[in-house]
Amino acid sequence: MVENGGMRRFHSRHVLYSIKQLCFTTTSKRNTTHQKQSLLRFKSSFIDAYNTSDPSLLDLGSWDSTSDCCAWNRVVCGSHSRSIVALNLSDIYTQLQHYSINPNILDPIYSITSLSLLNISYNFIGGEISGKGLANLTKLVHLDMSSNEFNGTIPAQVFQLRNLQFHDLSYNSLKGGLSSEVGKLGNLRTLKLEENRLDGYVPVQIGNLTKLQHFSINYNKFSGRIPDSIGYLKGLERLYMSENSFSGLIPPSISNLIRLETLLLENNRLSGEIPSSLFDIESLKILNLGGNTLTWNNNVKIVPKCMLSQLSLKSCKFSVDIPEWISTQKNLDIIDLSDCNLTGIFPIWLAEMEVKSILLSRNKLTGAIPSRLFQSASLSILALSKTNFSGELPKNIGDANNIKVLMLSANSFSGAIPRSIADIPQLMLLDLSRNKLSGNTFPVFDPADCSLIYVDLSSNELSGDIPVSFCGGTSILALGGNKFSGMLPRKLTNMIMLEYLDLHDNNITGNLPEFLSQLSYLQVLSLRNNSLHGSLPTKLFSNQSSLKILDLSINNLVGNVPSELENLFGGWALYASGPDIDNEMELSWTEGTIRSYRGMFTFTIEINDLTVNWKNAIQGLSSHNQQFYSLLDLSKNKLSGIIPASLGKLKYLKLLNISNNRLSGCIPQSFGDLESIETLDLSNNNISGTIPKSFMKLDELSVLDVSNNKLSGEIPRGGQMDTMNDPSYFANNSGLCGMQIRVKCSKDEPPPDDGQEEDDLDEKEEWFLWTGVWIGFPLGLISSVLTAFLGGYFVIPITKYHSIHYRQR
Repeated sequence: MVENGGMRRFHSRHVLYSIKQLCFTTTSKRNTTHQKQSLLRFKSSFIDAYNTSDPSLLDLGSWDSTSDCCAWNRVVCGSHSRSIVALNLSDIYTQLQHYSINPNILDPIYSITSLSLLNISYNFIGGEISGKGLANLTKLVHLDMSSNEFNGTIPAQVFQLRNLQFHDLSYNSLKGGLSSEVGKLGNLRTLKLEENRLDGYVPVQIGNLTKLQHFSINYNKFSGRIPDSIGYLKGLERLYMSENSFSGLIPPSISNLIRLETLLLENNRLSGEIPSSLFDIESLKILNLGGNTLTWNNNVKIVPKCMLSQLSLKSCKFSVDIPEWISTQKNLDIIDLSDCNLTGIFPIWLAEMEVKSILLSRNKLTGAIPSRLFQSASLSILALSKTNFSGELPKNIGDANNIKVLMLSANSFSGAIPRSIADIPQLMLLDLSRNKLSGNTFPVFDPADCSLIYVDLSSNELSGDIPVSFCGGTSILALGGNKFSGMLPRKLTNMIMLEYLDLHDNNITGNLPEFLSQLSYLQVLSLRNNSLHGSLPTKLFSNQSSLKILDLSINNLVGNVPSELENLFGGWALYASGPDIDNEMELSWTEGTIRSYRGMFTFTIEINDLTVNWKNAIQGLSSHNQQFYSLLDLSKNKLSGIIPASLGKLKYLKLLNISNNRLSGCIPQSFGDLESIETLDLSNNNISGTIPKSFMKLDELSVLDVSNNKLSGEIPRGGQMDTMNDPSYFANNSGLCGMQIRVKCSKDEPPPDDGQEEDDLDEKEEWFLWTGVWIGFPLGLISSVLTAFLGGYFVIPITKYHSIHYRQR
């Protein structure tokens, strides 16, 4: 994975150092002319592959037929012979464009048999690795093929390279198993295979690699038991086996690895007791066993010989208080004991330890949070969600001025929100939702010295005017389920980066203001179940193409459904960036996961899903789906007039609910163009005419509710319409018939309306609606990049559980 804080690229100083060692052992003959021609052919092929007329973009400007190839950049020749012994061809193309390159481009390189070092990482080379080509490079000591797009299996010829000491195939798409022939690479010191699609068992012959220091197979599909022969690797310092499907016990032989510094076994299917012998490995610094079904033997007294910096036992069952032996770990930076069934209180000794990241969510801890915790100068992440903590939040919470993530949701905290929270300059994520917090005054953040991106105060007992004293860079603001009142304040537009605004279930009054159109990044707007009145402002929707989810249900809105709603849901890939904090952390939002790379350490924090009234049931909508879903709910208002035909242009719309209004006229024929629609609710209106035959085109439709209207004629047949067989969804209409409701149509009944009447009416239509989308609180309709102190990357999106990965630098 990423090491030494860089992007795993071979920097020149490292290459030159390696080459000095290689030059003394090379026995290559003088074949400079042949090798030079091979490199020029490689360069020419690369230029053709990238279709560029500017060779300097390939960082191969010095490769000229008139000069000595040993003087070219990225090329090193032996000091005694003039043969090429090393090629550092990592990340050749200096632009950002991504092309997939044919693997045959490497054929000229494979003819340079004197090579001891070959680095071709970060070049987007695809296809299968040439085993025949690698078989020529028998002198290879260092081979880096990482971060390309290689597929197929690991060539058998790799295991014939007996001089190989460093081999990196990580970040590709390789599949198949790891051959038992790997045991023949007796000189291997580093083997990296992470982030591929490799499967099967890890062969017992891995134990033959007695010189191995770094073995990484994270993020693959390996299964079976971890072989006991791992214990033979006495020189092993880093063992990364996370995110696979390993089962069974942790082999006790791992405790034989007396030089082991990092052990990562998270998110497998391991079971049984955690071996207490692991804590006898004096060199151990990073231990991550989280995400398995391991248990802790409470009868074993632990006296650790190690001094850990990172500890994750997430989801390992303790059923006791937080173990006091942890207090002996004076260098601890990160501790994750989430989902461990812990009892008792937050111990004072832990509050005094100056730990940077503390994660204790989803336990059974009780009592108050000690104020001593917030005297820490180190605390950066505190996640205590969904425990049983109670009492008031400490007033000195703002003294911990290095906090970046503060998550205290789903507890029983009461009282006012401490004003000192606004004194935390680097706070980026604040979640106090689902507590009993009250009061009508709120912390006032300084816009000039504020890093806040994510705020969730939903499901409390907060009152007064809607608070708007947050940061200009705030992207997510969730205030639903409180007692806020008054009109929507214009100062909301000061949060120019706002992408998600949730104010559902409050007592907001007044008209829906046009100034919301100034929030050009807004993707989610939920004002469900308030007391809004007046008509829907046309201007609000004229240019608002960023919205993906709009919920205005259960209000007192009147007037027509504006035809301008056709402008919604046009933007699908919005990106927003916040201010830089420092050069060690980046925070961005995408695809439902919070990841931080630091020592390949993973921890989980809880964030509410986006919940919607989906297919007549309240469901969570995960981030993986949410970014591709458009939802519109105008249900349970007092809207009138006809349904605009322009709504048929919303081809990305997944849910349309305009039920429980006073709409009339016909169903537009254009609704047959809603190619993505899954739920369509038109019930409880005054709609007449027939159900358009164009509904036969709706291949994604699974729920259609037209009950309690004045519809007549035959229900269309064909496609998904044949599955709409719940009579309640067609009930209380004046004359519907069809096989779906088992009502035969009269033979002398006139043919269904061809839609001409609807088309005439459609020219006048303006507006529409959607029902009960309850937006709880997603995280992640954003791709935001932020830098901060922790030394990792956060990627925050929406699933119910988001994970933060720390990868060793």
